[in-house]
Amino acid sequence: MRASGILLPVTSLPSRYGIGCFSKEAYTFVDSLKQAGQKYWQILPLGPTGYGDSPYQSFSTYAGNPYFIDLETLVEEGLLKEEECDACDFGDNPEYVDYEKIYNSRFKVLEKAFERFTPDEDYEAFTEENSFWLEDYCLYMAIKKQQEDVSWSEWPKELKDRDPQALAAKKQELEKEIDFYCFLQYQFSVQWKKLKAYANSQGIEIIGDIPIYVAFDSADTWAHPELFQFDEDNQPSAVAGCPPDAFSATGQLWGNPLYRWDYHKSTGYEWWLRRLKYVTTLYDVVRIDHFRGFDEYYSIPYGDETAQNGHWEKGPGIELFQTVKKVLGDVKVIAEDLGYLTESVIQMVKESGYPGMKVLQFAFDSREASDYLPHNYDHNCVVYTGTHDNDTILGWYDVMAEADREFSKEYMNNDKSTKEELPWDFIRLAMGSVADLCIIPMQDYLGLGSEARTNFPSTLGDNWKWRMKAGAFTDELAAEIRRVSKLYARSSW
Repeated sequence: MRASGILLPVTSLPSRYGIGCFSKEAYTFVDSLKQAGQKYWQILPLGPTGYGDSPYQSFSTYAGNPYFIDLETLVEEGLLKEEECDACDFGDNPEYVDYEKIYNSRFKVLEKAFERFTPDEDYEAFTEENSFWLEDYCLYMAIKKQQEDVSWSEWPKELKDRDPQALAAKKQELEKEIDFYCFLQYQFSVQWKKLKAYANSQGIEIIGDIPIYVAFDSADTWAHPELFQFDEDNQPSAVAGCPPDAFSATGQLWGNPLYRWDYHKSTGYEWWLRRLKYVTTLYDVVRIDHFRGFDEYYSIPYGDETAQNGHWEKGPGIELFQTVKKVLGDVKVIAEDLGYLTESVIQMVKESGYPGMKVLQFAFDSREASDYLPHNYDHNCVVYTGTHDNDTILGWYDVMAEADREFSKEYMNNDKSTKEELPWDFIRLAMGSVADLCIIPMQDYLGLGSEARTNFPSTLGDNWKWRMKAGAFTDELAAEIRRVSKLYARSSW
């Protein structure tokens, strides 16, 4: 069935305390989605972030980001006082997140809520149900804080290598700190599941996002080094990235540890099955980032400063997803299959049955034909004007090559469009395609330029910061989105 939705990270929601969270504004956004005739809300990964603030580099593949815990809800529950929240400096720019101020303030006020919290049966049930990841994660975070936030690879040897006696001593020494991190995960879980349930009750489904890789500095790698390509000292032997191309002469060095796929296969892909089963409790649909890495992955020698000396190695291929289907059934997945695709990748995506992605910003290359042009689509795909890694339509259009711009004008017959109309030209092009699902970034509906870009890949400092202004998603905008969605048979109400 044809449908449409909006891409907006949780961080980008307006809210009272400096960063988007599970506050009343999130519920208002759901209401606006319904009013606009949308079926889906796509978000970015929800994990706790560290240096660089990227949701694709998380301290855990299971844990939730404490920044998303709504402080106003904790006030209503008697765990915080409004004046305690108001006394904190969360930043004063409603359009951008100040992560340094959030980091310095958010945990201090959450510690006050923790001091007033009394565990109950629901809390005990949560800790028991999630013990398979929660215990390692909370211990990891408590030790990390004590070690002044350095990576676990720099911890004392007995902690780095998880000596049982050393860990037992730390559990006793850091009991209160461990309980605090457990409290944060409980609050995150309760608030997120309540928001998701509300969205579902309004006919809105959540498209979540999981990175293919985990961060090197994470509870996952520390607790389960056997899953990764590590040497005898628990250092990576190789790391992930992308080879040199037209966009980067030295390639992209991501630095994530690579999987020991032979080991995963020997366990029947147990870790992946557990991971996917867990995220289906958080999301209705799962977008898996860098899907081509399951067919072949780029391996870069650990310690290299660029990706130039890497090489391709075979991944698990379709066998992993055949196992997923056999054990978990029909998990709803979107395969992020962007970039250069080999025949084997194309075949793997086809065999999986998962819809791939089409991005209009990749379509208008006047030098060659493109699979991203709508006349080449098959219905089993998801079309975007752009993703979190792209500029906004206006920002992209301003800097694109003149020949490409002329090509887009001819393709859409829109050479007389104004700046205000331009994003809607591309939105209509996406909406009118045969793709089963159409997802539009909120920035494009708002007609914003590069100042509203979410992420610029391979850079640090100015990413993941943009926030939507309070009141920007007006009734008039919702009505126009609904009108266009109905015009192209994508609105079911």
